[in-house]
Amino acid sequence: MDDHTLAAAVAAQAGALLRKIRTPGGGKQGDQESNELLLRLLAHARPDDAILSEESADDPNRLLSDRVWIIDPLDGTREYGEPPRDDWAVHVALAVCGRPVVGAVALPAAGLVLHTGGRSARAPRLPGPLRIVASRTRAPACVDSLVTQLDAQVVHMGSAGAKAMAVVRGQADIYAHAGGQYEWDSCAPVAVAAAAGLHVSRLDGTPLRYNQPSPYLPDVLICRPSLVDSVLEALEST
Repeated sequence: MDDHTLAAAVAAQAGALLRKIRTPGGGKQGDQESNELLLRLLAHARPDDAILSEESADDPNRLLSDRVWIIDPLDGTREYGEPPRDDWAVHVALAVCGRPVVGAVALPAAGLVLHTGGRSARAPRLPGPLRIVASRTRAPACVDSLVTQLDAQVVHMGSAGAKAMAVVRGQADIYAHAGGQYEWDSCAPVAVAAAAGLHVSRLDGTPLRYNQPSPYLPDVLICRPSLVDSVLEALEST
């Protein structure tokens, strides 16, 4: 099984587990059980690779490895604990020498796993104004600037993975986030979005790098290639 297929398979298994045990307010149990499953599956399939997980203590030995699986066992814990919301996800990614080359984002409540294996293409955009996907509870200030300067509309959504996949799926055109994220929040979504032909970067346009000494990676931009110049220009003026 190649890395792309493995990422999709283990993300799907974690998603199935989360659906099975889902209860209102049950996010903590979901985080723990999904993490245990993913760690077990990845350790069995790739025993020589390192793992960085939101739900496990960080092992600094990962910095010595060229291959590091970066996982978020349950992205969108709040939304998961509010059935029947479907804007939560499972992230499984592999960074090789700091680059997010493999990724899978499971959207279990929607019955989907988007991944880097095989041929994938971004969906055509919907007609109408530009759509920027943002958090329903804590949208960053950069979103307000983009809405004003690009005459765009905001689509509110929960998890980072769900927001990023909304751009891949054609439900939105731009995902821009500033502050409060870590490598596990964006690594798998970035890998999947890049494989689908979308632009991925930091908010200043510089490349995203993973498996860094500090896993804090506060900002990300995912958008359609045709919008890159206008979005970066708008962000620069904020």
